[in-house]
Amino acid sequence: MSGTFVGMPAFPVAAHEAVHNSTLRGNLRHATHTIRAKREKAVAEVSDWAALREAGKQIKDHTLRHLDRYLVQLEEAVTAAGGVVHWAADADEANRIVTALVRMTGETEVVKVKSMATQEIGLNEALEAAGIHAYETDLAELIVQLGKDRPSHILVPAIHRNRGEIRDIFAREMGAWGRPAPEGLTDTPAELAEAARLHLREKFLRAKVGISGANFMVAETGTLVVVESEGNGRMCLTLPETLISVVGIEKIVPSWRDLEVFLQTLPRSSTAERMNPYTSMWTGTKDGRAGEGDGPGTFHLVLLDNGRTDTLADEVGRQALRCIRCSACLNVCPVYERAGGHAYGSVYPGPIGAILSPQLRGTGSEIDASLPYASSLCGACYEVCPVAIDIPEVLVHLRERIAEGGPATRDGNRVLLKPAKGHAAERAAMRAARWAFSHPGALRGGQRLASRTRRFHPRTLPGPGRAWSATRDLPEVPAESFRDWWQRTRGGKDVTK
Repeated sequence: MSGTFVGMPAFPVAAHEAVHNSTLRGNLRHATHTIRAKREKAVAEVSDWAALREAGKQIKDHTLRHLDRYLVQLEEAVTAAGGVVHWAADADEANRIVTALVRMTGETEVVKVKSMATQEIGLNEALEAAGIHAYETDLAELIVQLGKDRPSHILVPAIHRNRGEIRDIFAREMGAWGRPAPEGLTDTPAELAEAARLHLREKFLRAKVGISGANFMVAETGTLVVVESEGNGRMCLTLPETLISVVGIEKIVPSWRDLEVFLQTLPRSSTAERMNPYTSMWTGTKDGRAGEGDGPGTFHLVLLDNGRTDTLADEVGRQALRCIRCSACLNVCPVYERAGGHAYGSVYPGPIGAILSPQLRGTGSEIDASLPYASSLCGACYEVCPVAIDIPEVLVHLRERIAEGGPATRDGNRVLLKPAKGHAAERAAMRAARWAFSHPGALRGGQRLASRTRRFHPRTLPGPGRAWSATRDLPEVPAESFRDWWQRTRGGKDVTK
């Protein structure tokens, strides 16, 4: 993945500064609560939401089980429609392919519609190193790019910025990138949007090359789908002569009938809309299809692996590949709301990032080894996920891998991971708990001892545990265990004997 976030400290360290930034926390709290409330209303309108959710899960699981077959079908369909398919095993290969394709056109500028895959591989930086300027056209991505910032949310990358900050960024930076911001620009949404529209219109009309991602790819027809709310995507997809789409291999669905499910669940889960204002679909090139129409004269599809087949090999972790990037899990997560997206050290923040990034990148770095612990395991993320990814289950699974080590797949090879440093106490505690739970007599004796000495228990934990109990009440031990209470009040049978 991209080197943009490499070298970041572990999540607790990275989040420490964020939780003390009152402006950031205020911005996040306001935005996430607003989106969350709107989503609840939009979902409540659908009487068969649970059935749609299950259908989305089943479609994704079926596709992942037969990914090899559907990817070949997609390649054949795209090629038949006049497109060219490229396969990229990792970020470096994808960047080389895209850079070479842009150079073949002779252009030194490209316009982009928001694509998390290109952020994942650090494409903008690779193009810049080759003397090619990439201009983001999504409003939030434009704010991030002009502010020399990083995305902090899947749906709203500039969620950590308020209107005053955006106005200052536009006024200070727009002139260096193209058309400057109007004189006397205020922080009213209409004026900010108009400033961005005028700035971007110049880019759209001049660009000969567009770069996009895709929300979905339909295997049976080779059709790619981009859903967005501003119209910038449609401009990128129809005006440039050459279109290059970089898409993760997991974004495929078998048929148009399958796509119908996600076009209901994605907008409601992301923008809380019944349908996306702009749903753009294209199949190959305008010359490769029967009849006339809009679209590129040259189309290249770069299918990106970059750790996805390694993730697919994990029976528990592979469910992360169901993700349709709706961001619902971020908007309900108490950890994300307080720490923000930057602390996750990845283009994929929040709960989904905590399970996806360590699988795509591995757990060798400090930040990736800490991400599975960036959760309270409250389960709110699972409840709102439109494709029923059990994020808490995967988090616990990854925690075990980090603390205990064990078999995993990296770069297509089965390897045996060593336990990560700093988890010796955790391993000892888990092994002690396993022994106690497998010896009921010892467990009962320990419970009785704890109950009888409860008045001597400290109110805070000693040593490293002090960090936990400094902000939490240490639970009191009950006067008797549930098992003893049951036997005393109901005459229950002692199952330990």
